[in-house]
Amino acid sequence: MILPIDMVWVVVIVAILAIAFLVINILREYERGVVFFLGRFQTVKGPGLIIIVPPIQQMVRVDLRTRVLDVPSQDVISQDNVSVKVNAVVYYRVVDPEKAIIQVEEFHSATSQLAQTTLRSVLGQHELDEMLSERDRLNSDIQQILDKHTDAWGIKVANVEIKHVDLDESMIRAIARQAEAERWRRAKVIAAEGELQASHKLTEAANVMSREKDAITLRYLQTMADMSHEKNQTIFFPFPMEMLRKFSARDENEDS
Repeated sequence: MILPIDMVWVVVIVAILAIAFLVINILREYERGVVFFLGRFQTVKGPGLIIIVPPIQQMVRVDLRTRVLDVPSQDVISQDNVSVKVNAVVYYRVVDPEKAIIQVEEFHSATSQLAQTTLRSVLGQHELDEMLSERDRLNSDIQQILDKHTDAWGIKVANVEIKHVDLDESMIRAIARQAEAERWRRAKVIAAEGELQASHKLTEAANVMSREKDAITLRYLQTMADMSHEKNQTIFFPFPMEMLRKFSARDENEDS
């Protein structure tokens, strides 16, 4: 059977397009292609136009952009035996496409599993108060451990953030009671310190008045002025301070 000339050209064009579709690959700026020649690693290519000769060559695309990995909630028992649920988010990217494809199968899943186990391991070594108040330090510790283990996979862990530390209702009430008790303790300490400082100042004032005779007179006049401004029905009569001094001196002579 002989095909018409028009049909022959159509078949040729379709074949050329099919071959071009298999041979020509275009990689974006954030993509790289790991090329294998007869099953062996050959090179990393990209970005731009890449020519692959199937079936002797195969190419695996790798995205170099930063990925966001949502670590699901993990049951963690803290060092002080408190059960909590903790979830986190991990930011990582591929820095070595060759290692990411050859050294580990499905690097995204492997990083996710490693992040979950590391989160439980690191947080289990700390008390609940540290989980709640020292998240920056814990984030840094988890990030360093993950980055150390994923370096062999050609992956760089840029950041780790603990999102939520969920407690049950009984623990929340216990923490609220503890915080209230701490506030009462601080208030009492502050009041006691205020009383102590006031007693020191009163002692200093009494010493000054005992040395300066005119100081008690000035205090006496100030007290009368303060009482006169108040709206009350108290009637007071000024008493000469000289007479008080005479009585005081008389008492001292009798005691001696």
